[in-house]
Amino acid sequence: MQNYRLKIAYDGTRYAGWEHQPGQETIKGKLEQALARMCGLAMDERDFMRPDTPVKLIGAGRTDAGVHARGMVASIAFEAPAYRPGPWERRESKGRDRGNQPGNMTWQAEPSAQLTQRNQPRSMTCQEMQDYLNHYLPDDISVVAFKEAAARFHARYKAVGKTYQYTAFDGRVKPVFNRRYYTPLEEELDVSAMQEAANCLLGEHDFRSFCGNPKMKKSTVRRVDRIEIRRSKGYVYFSFHGTGFLQNMVRILVGTLMEVGWHRMRPQDVEKILEARDRKAAGPTAPARGLCLIRVDYD
Repeated sequence: MQNYRLKIAYDGTRYAGWEHQPGQETIKGKLEQALARMCGLAMDERDFMRPDTPVKLIGAGRTDAGVHARGMVASIAFEAPAYRPGPWERRESKGRDRGNQPGNMTWQAEPSAQLTQRNQPRSMTCQEMQDYLNHYLPDDISVVAFKEAAARFHARYKAVGKTYQYTAFDGRVKPVFNRRYYTPLEEELDVSAMQEAANCLLGEHDFRSFCGNPKMKKSTVRRVDRIEIRRSKGYVYFSFHGTGFLQNMVRILVGTLMEVGWHRMRPQDVEKILEARDRKAAGPTAPARGLCLIRVDYD
């Protein structure tokens, strides 16, 4: 059985998050349905929630409902299915002929020898499996990369860091065409005050005050080694990098920093919030639409 590593991008607007939720559409559910179809298994989403499911995708983390990703990583171990022709296959372009105008492309028929070779019994390649999944996945989910991985690779346990970006807009005229990916604000934020507060959050701390799960029993100590806040053309970007993040942690951090940006809190108040270890001491949870998982790091 071969282990594989997938890099996935998705628009989380219409999904109940990454992880399976009974009776709701999820990112993981859509991916596992496509994988099951590729492997010739007739399954619905309820089957994937069983511990003995033959198709089990392991994500690097769990994004909340409405959160997006450019670089989610997942791992899965299975036997590559047998190759079989289908509408998912991509035809390669021959390129420009001499005398053709730039951009005019012609389709190149495959030589008969290549067709004969392709029709021999064999397993699907990584590229073919990636093409298959992208053909049958909805338009708001894409497999960016599909590669073989070491047998011990585990998307969650082998991750050593993650980068998230939160995007807000406090300009006068709201952008229309990317409205799903930022949070509109009615008041302008003080970026320098927020950065001063963010610097108090760097390092290893108990982030219980910034955890959205009040019943969390495991350790809430995490290390955040970078928080950068910048403004560009009406947008305000919050970039976070750390070894790991608690449930809703990034969105609560953003909501708290926004309170500082509106001068409802002082930058030094963030230290008191950390010491309180009480969710009620922190600011509100920022809306999901502005958050995106950018990258997952591995050694």
